[in-house]
Amino acid sequence: MRLPTDLFMISALATISTVLGCGVLPAGQASTRRFMVAGLTTLPVNMVHGGPTVPARVPDIATSNASAQGFVQRLVMQTVLDVLERQGRSALLPDAVISAILGQLTVNTTYAPMFCQEVLLGLSDMTKIDDKKPQNCIIIGSTVTEICTMMGAGMMGCAAGKTAPIPPEHLSISGSLMTTNIIMANWSNRMWQDVVNRALRILALGPYGSHFFSASATVGN
Repeated sequence: MRLPTDLFMISALATISTVLGCGVLPAGQASTRRFMVAGLTTLPVNMVHGGPTVPARVPDIATSNASAQGFVQRLVMQTVLDVLERQGRSALLPDAVISAILGQLTVNTTYAPMFCQEVLLGLSDMTKIDDKKPQNCIIIGSTVTEICTMMGAGMMGCAAGKTAPIPPEHLSISGSLMTTNIIMANWSNRMWQDVVNRALRILALGPYGSHFFSASATVGN
């Protein structure tokens, strides 16, 4: 009989405490799984960066490409670590063991932030902006919903029907999960898939949930 994934992961984590002293792979060796998160339809302003005049209108927007990438890295990494910490506590592992497990995992992300040269705060915003500049973003609240492809008469507001979805290259996140722990190094793709799925569920229930609600993830070697 196949154990339910929850019990299987807890059992696997529990074994780590018994081999912690020799639980690290030989120097220079690590096990890596790659993941892809796709299906976002909108973006929080923290995941895009703006031109020089934009932060004054949208304080939470990233100020550079690196800043937006850093936000994604921290968000994904912390959520994955939260999943594993919860699993460790479910397995009744001591805090020191959980800390050691998490310290043996490296989460890396790759993301292509969108650049908003100018912004319109809603479709009814009649701010004058230059339609010759690339990527004029439409922001509602703290959400980038779409881009404006042509300005209205006199360069005021977005012309009716001239909006487009966020380009797909900005709506996915890829990354890797690298561990030097000898037990986690032997986890199957199915187990890592469960970790990433749980992370997505946490994100979908969190402050950025509307952006991740329809997202899905895949994990592979």
